[in-house]
Amino acid sequence: MLKSAGFGRRLSLALCARGYASKRGAAPHPNSVPLEKAISILKAFEVGQPKQTVELHVHCSPEKGQAPIRGSCILPRAYKSGTRVLVFAEGEKAKEALAAGADIVGGEDLVNKVRDGEVRFDKCLSTPDMLPKVAKIARMLGPKGLMPTVNKGTVSSDVAELVKFAKNAQDFHADKAGIVHTGVAKVGFSEEEIRANIGVVMDSIRTHARENRGRFVGRVYLSSTRGPGIQIADL
Repeated sequence: MLKSAGFGRRLSLALCARGYASKRGAAPHPNSVPLEKAISILKAFEVGQPKQTVELHVHCSPEKGQAPIRGSCILPRAYKSGTRVLVFAEGEKAKEALAAGADIVGGEDLVNKVRDGEVRFDKCLSTPDMLPKVAKIARMLGPKGLMPTVNKGTVSSDVAELVKFAKNAQDFHADKAGIVHTGVAKVGFSEEEIRANIGVVMDSIRTHARENRGRFVGRVYLSSTRGPGIQIADL
């Protein structure tokens, strides 16, 4: 009986300790390294390959029922080029979109071309008046994350600003496990440029943390095309 009581007390203390540890946040992994060192390691793995991509992998803990983690941000130094932007617009708004650098612009005829798979594009924008027509192909665009919506900031009357942002923005979203995987730079960028890009992405991800919430961002890893995944100690 005494042994049973002693075991129960030890179990209770262990559970309390575990709860305290979870509130404080997980301790850094012994093999994690500062961001500066991680960048140096990846650069060493990619010697002679300055165009290889540096990738960030962020483990997040969203609340139950929280909207999916998804967003866009403008990097201090963009690392991607050639993004094809499609805009559903007519009249003067179509002219504004083209002047701002949109690759494909059109009205209902363009909706039909997209439906038939005749055009290739990476990002899709729309003016509010075109949205009912675009809704006809929502089942095609939605699963690909291309359906324009007000919540995503891809529907607006200011098409020129939309196009400029779409051309330069870095998009990110979490997978089903709550992990954000996104490119952040090229290996050939300077350490300062890589750090600056990572900082902007991390700040944007953290905006999804709700107020009075515990630890939202957990483990963070940095990798490259051929390099290893390295856990970061100071992000």
